[in-house]
Amino acid sequence: MKRYRDALTLMRIPFSVYLMPVFWFALSALQQVTIGRAIVVFLILHLLVYPASNGYNSYYDRDEGSIGGLKHPPKVNRELMHLVLLFDMLAVLLSIFLSPLFAVLVALYLLISKAYSYEGIRLKKYPIISTIVVTFFQGAFTFAMVQVGVGLKLLEVLQFPNFGFAIVSTLFLCGSYPLTQIYQHHEDSQRGDITISLLLGITGTYIFAAISLLLGTGVLLWLYYTADQFQNIIIFLIATAPILYYFTNWAIGATRNNTLVNYDNTMHMNKISSVCISIAFITMLVFKAIYQL
Repeated sequence: MKRYRDALTLMRIPFSVYLMPVFWFALSALQQVTIGRAIVVFLILHLLVYPASNGYNSYYDRDEGSIGGLKHPPKVNRELMHLVLLFDMLAVLLSIFLSPLFAVLVALYLLISKAYSYEGIRLKKYPIISTIVVTFFQGAFTFAMVQVGVGLKLLEVLQFPNFGFAIVSTLFLCGSYPLTQIYQHHEDSQRGDITISLLLGITGTYIFAAISLLLGTGVLLWLYYTADQFQNIIIFLIATAPILYYFTNWAIGATRNNTLVNYDNTMHMNKISSVCISIAFITMLVFKAIYQL
């Protein structure tokens, strides 16, 4: 049982909270949301799909140092792959009950996430390709997947401004993704993985993240402006102010003192950004529900 407990720990279910903003963002862009379907989509993604991807990544990476969500990860074992396959199957089977298309999208996401780590492909070795793949699939693709899961047709997902919101989700991932790698340069280079953060260096990673986040924010606010959603502009700017404050102080401090580029500060950045962005989109959903009463 201990081996399965260690395996479950490596699937890092709590770490899925960092991907919640895309879910809330996708819902906030809809006119109406079926609560029951939304809950099922949330559970499938955050309790099955993301943990399965995390576990598979851990199985092939076999990290000895800190990884996202685990400062001291247990050793990888065969039981981890048993749980990964179980979670994969449950995710796809449960998705079928919502919609065959949703199940196909979930299966495709799971396959791509494995290509990222699998030793025969290992997209992680290629900084540009891996960044494009990860930010697209964790961003725009997941945005669309959530909306299909709650009942939207694919053609509706691709309409403007919804398509623009999907692009924004990828821009936000472009900002956050390199930051998750910034403290692992030594371990990644030892494995032969050239991540985008390793390629950019510490200062370059902060600059790249800042540009991506500012561009994403600019496009998002423009989309809200063109749709006369001025309330959403105010909500987003207020809710995300702590992210700007922490990121700016961390980036300035880290360029002067590299010891600040560590696991604890990275996870703190992830928590602040995830919680603040989620609060922004949840608040938009609440106001929309109140107006519809």
